[in-house]
Amino acid sequence: MPAPRREQRSLFGEILDWMLAPLLLLWPMSVVLTWLVAQSIANKPYDRQLGEMVRVLAQQVSIEMAEGAPVANFELPAGASEILRTDEADTIYYQVLGLRGEYLSGDRTLPVPPEEERTPPGELRYRDETLNNDTVRVAYLWVEVPGRPVSSAPLVQVAETLGKRSRLATEIIKGVILPQFVILPLAVLLVWLALARGIAPLNELQQRIRRRDSNDLSPIAERDVPEEVSPLVRAINDLLARLDQSLRSQKHFLADAAHQLKTPLAGLRTQAELAQREIDAGAADPKAVKRSLQQIALSSQRAAHMVNQLLAMARAENKEHASHRQNVNLARLAAETVRDFVPRAMEKRIDLGYEGSESGPPLPVTGHALLLRELIRNLVDNALQYTPAGGTVTVRVMDDPFRQVVVLQVEDSGPGIPPAEREQVFQPFYRVLGSGADGSGLGLAIVREIAEQHQAEITLAEANLRHRPGLAEGSEGFGPGARFTLRFPAAGTGPAAGS
Repeated sequence: MPAPRREQRSLFGEILDWMLAPLLLLWPMSVVLTWLVAQSIANKPYDRQLGEMVRVLAQQVSIEMAEGAPVANFELPAGASEILRTDEADTIYYQVLGLRGEYLSGDRTLPVPPEEERTPPGELRYRDETLNNDTVRVAYLWVEVPGRPVSSAPLVQVAETLGKRSRLATEIIKGVILPQFVILPLAVLLVWLALARGIAPLNELQQRIRRRDSNDLSPIAERDVPEEVSPLVRAINDLLARLDQSLRSQKHFLADAAHQLKTPLAGLRTQAELAQREIDAGAADPKAVKRSLQQIALSSQRAAHMVNQLLAMARAENKEHASHRQNVNLARLAAETVRDFVPRAMEKRIDLGYEGSESGPPLPVTGHALLLRELIRNLVDNALQYTPAGGTVTVRVMDDPFRQVVVLQVEDSGPGIPPAEREQVFQPFYRVLGSGADGSGLGLAIVREIAEQHQAEITLAEANLRHRPGLAEGSEGFGPGARFTLRFPAAGTGPAAGS
């Protein structure tokens, strides 16, 4: 069952969400904080007024001696009681208690502060209480009496309902919150406009890329894009440069391939026309016709070999093989390839041998078996191609002592490769001058491409081998030979393991 297609995200919408979400989340918090601050602001002036009332009433408390014992007296001045009751918005309550907590004046139902909240005489305190099912704000203090203990000080309390305070807090909240209902949508609009303007260069860059011709792989000008987009533009420019190089290489490769195929195809046509003319003349020499047919077979063989090499090069350059890698026994592939080339080696009287690792089971490498087999085939084919009769070709697979890499070597006793040309031989269609060998010039290019895909290190050096005594004594073509050494990361130790 195919995985559900992931919905494409909008960069504009995501940035807008991240900008507006905190704003919309902080706004309710701002309302709550505003309400708390408004309550504090509204309480302060009314608490101050309530405290002044308590102090005024406390001044009306006096201590007199009755029957040898002190007694607290309280007299409310004429008209003061009416003043306390004339507040139109709130109800005001007061209470005065004597030295022993006896009731002296005011409202009996007003609660007394808990004993644990008793404060030193003369210190004004505030608290919230419930009276007659209404929440009231209470200011209270114990009146200081010289020579009397703190526990027997008279108590004066004044309580007030919260009507004025609530109205003032509401007015403050309205004054702060209502403008936000206008500012908030305006802020959202400004954020949207600013974001749209900020993302406009991306749309412009998109249009510039769309207007480009399909053959235009020139770099995109970085100076015309915002600084934050420059890394993306540089990455695109890098991709365009690599794509341009790849296309150039492909065009060059196709041109060289077409040129290389012309030679065997032209030979085929020439030999066929020659044989046809001799047959039409009626004086055809069977030996001449046979030679023409042999040349036709040789040219067709060269053309087929060239096509096979081109197909192998295409397979080697196909990056999709990287997704189908597995552990491969390189030693077994090498041994099988050597067996395949034994008939050809015998035909050329070349000593072809294989040497495997003797330090235990061979380490596997992570790669594509088909490509690795192609790599070994091209190395062996190249060695047999350039080694004269009586020479030696050896294929060797070894593990390093630390079992971190697997080493593949193919060496021969041919003329070798001059140091100045050892890098060029890995280029497509390049052949060593003066070698006289017949080939397509693609084998070593295929070897390097496959080696790079498998993160293998390839080196080329002289082999310093000799031809086998008794075979083709005195023949030319022997030299220092060539030794190709490839070091593959063992499975699970190198970058290829994670490919």
